[in-house]
Amino acid sequence: MEVRNCKTCGRMFNYLGGIPLCPKCKGELEDKFAQVKEYVRDNPGATIQMVSEDNDVSVQQIRQWIREERLEFSKDSPVGIECEACGASIRTGRYCEACKKNMSDSLRRSITPAKPLVDPNANKKQRDSDKMRFLK
Repeated sequence: MEVRNCKTCGRMFNYLGGIPLCPKCKGELEDKFAQVKEYVRDNPGATIQMVSEDNDVSVQQIRQWIREERLEFSKDSPVGIECEACGASIRTGRYCEACKKNMSDSLRRSITPAKPLVDPNANKKQRDSDKMRFLK
């Protein structure tokens, strides 16, 4: 196990992975997340700045929750973040639907082997080589 200092309070703790926060600070962050989620549900027209000020959470933390797809604003909300690939406005995640589709198609093409070019005479050569021949 690795021992680290908590990013928030500075206390030492056994680091298991993820965000370097002690269990106490991690629990407090989860409580803040639940509070923000409830606030967004009750105030669908709120901006990120309003959510940040009313819940005492940084704008950066709210954006991180949106990128992680843990938090999503309503369709009517003015809140939007940029797609990391093309810059289009999205409500949650890292990429817009078009970029997700392009990446998926690109990956699929790279995994699927290309069809080999078929020589039209190859079949004839194979067929002729299988014939029985007689010597006279």
